[in-house]
Amino acid sequence: MVKTMTKLTRPDFSDFVAHFTKDAQPLGKNEPQIKGDAATRLVSILNSKTITATRMPWTNREAVAFTECPWGSLMSHTKQYSPFGIGFTKPHLFAAGGGPAIYLRADLHEKQGEFCHKDNPTLKGFHQDLYAFVTPFSPPYAPTEYRETYWKDHKPIDYSHEREWRVPHDFRFDYDGIQFVVLPSYEEMAKFPRKLKDAIGRGKFILVDVYAQIEKLWPVHLI
Repeated sequence: MVKTMTKLTRPDFSDFVAHFTKDAQPLGKNEPQIKGDAATRLVSILNSKTITATRMPWTNREAVAFTECPWGSLMSHTKQYSPFGIGFTKPHLFAAGGGPAIYLRADLHEKQGEFCHKDNPTLKGFHQDLYAFVTPFSPPYAPTEYRETYWKDHKPIDYSHEREWRVPHDFRFDYDGIQFVVLPSYEEMAKFPRKLKDAIGRGKFILVDVYAQIEKLWPVHLI
């Protein structure tokens, strides 16, 4: 595991990324292997020490998706996906071949898809490794003419707030590489497999109910 970390003091930036499980089925060929609700999937990930790559929307390339997770945005991620997640450092993901997702304007997405190098016709479109990191970007504030030209009949798409990271293949890890595990409550913590709690360390578990109570009493992130 790569242990090098930057020292950050910015509250809007984090050295950590998180993968949240969810109840909905993924899109790709791995659907039969990924079963159960969000809690069951988290246990499966931890038992296998593997997060399986699934097909990404729009590009149909397989990857494992993470979100950069500053402390103040943790609750919004648990509401959008589920309160079950697992966190790692950015150096860990980078060493595994991962990096930030590329939010590419819809017009540039179209142009690159049609690209053919004039001096080398074999160079065209997106490289497959690159395309796993791409997601189209056509925000609600894009001009109407632009949307009609490059994103017709699609809803606006803007996931830049998630500051997504991706690994373009199955992501394998050891327990000492886990930085935190997110669970919803003490009740879920109590029934979580003891073997996993012992292996990971109980001090790495973050309970959403506790965080929610802190925000209720000291709502510094809700201003």
